[in-house]
Amino acid sequence: MTPAELLSFLTKRGGREFAVTVCTQQGRRTGVYHLTARGEDVQVTGPSRQTRLLSPATFLEVFGGYEFCDVQPTGVLTDLGPLFG
Repeated sequence: MTPAELLSFLTKRGGREFAVTVCTQQGRRTGVYHLTARGEDVQVTGPSRQTRLLSPATFLEVFGGYEFCDVQPTGVLTDLGPLFG
């Protein structure tokens, strides 16, 4: 999945957390990130457990050279959006 596809995927499922494996374009895995759409931004928790809120443009800038695989829901809801969407 490309970064733009993942952004669209997350936006459609706002408030739901997904565990996503980040891979290089050559298929090498670089780590598991937990991602959640929070309004228009993306909340990203990396392998170091640090959490950042990124705008869509910043998300694409940071992760633009990667692909995403193994997108799995964690079952965590960060807000009530999914209940009403």
